[in-house]
Amino acid sequence: MDQTANTRGDMTIGLLPAPRSAPVEWRISDEAVGYDHALAFMAARVAAIAGGEAPELVWLLEHPALYTAGTSAQRQELIEARFPVHSVGRGGQFTYHGPGQRVGYVMLDLKRRAPDVRRFVATLEEWIIRALARFDVRGERRGDRVGVWVRRPDKGQGFEDKIAAIGVRVQRWVTLHGFALNVAPDLSHFAGIVPCGVSDARYGVTSLAELGCAASLSDVDAALRTEFSTLFGASSVPLIPKFASEVPQTLANFGIGKQI
Repeated sequence: MDQTANTRGDMTIGLLPAPRSAPVEWRISDEAVGYDHALAFMAARVAAIAGGEAPELVWLLEHPALYTAGTSAQRQELIEARFPVHSVGRGGQFTYHGPGQRVGYVMLDLKRRAPDVRRFVATLEEWIIRALARFDVRGERRGDRVGVWVRRPDKGQGFEDKIAAIGVRVQRWVTLHGFALNVAPDLSHFAGIVPCGVSDARYGVTSLAELGCAASLSDVDAALRTEFSTLFGASSVPLIPKFASEVPQTLANFGIGKQI
């Protein structure tokens, strides 16, 4: 889900909005959301944000088990299609989504903040790093590998695992997609792909659960919300929608007649 950048050590962190901006809407889905439904919702919401018809949005959710292929995905990186595979317009290669993983779709208007995609990605990483610190987990940024990494000296010198992947897309300077943070997913499901195109045996994937942290998705949501404001500004009281009943009406509100 991530896209490699060559040099990112000098990135400015933080993307606060212009003064007197409306707070970012904050939503948490309490049931698994189908991937096609999520894409349709994001497309409609991003168009509304770009048109000044809706506030910015952070949407936290889970997906059923599936793989996604970004714009840089290579066919040989799909080792075994154990789950449905979705091609998508975000940056990066193959990634896995499934139960126990907190996916965050972040729809922000960079024109109201700073029209700098690299800074946005670095700020997403910093947000996750600060949230992980609340569970005594040290996440780190790498200059040549987008995402958040955890050192694994227990596996050997130089070994480290990715705990959060990042992949984004931008339309009319409004961001789509976001991050996937491994809370307690079945890590064996990653074996069906080369995650994010990283094939070096020293670099794997991990989760809070594998690291001995018993945090729930709700615990992670609370940590993300606490760390959000200093980096991105104020957000609204969380809304917990039941997605299946909400999406058709939401699309209709944005003038999109397709029923899903």
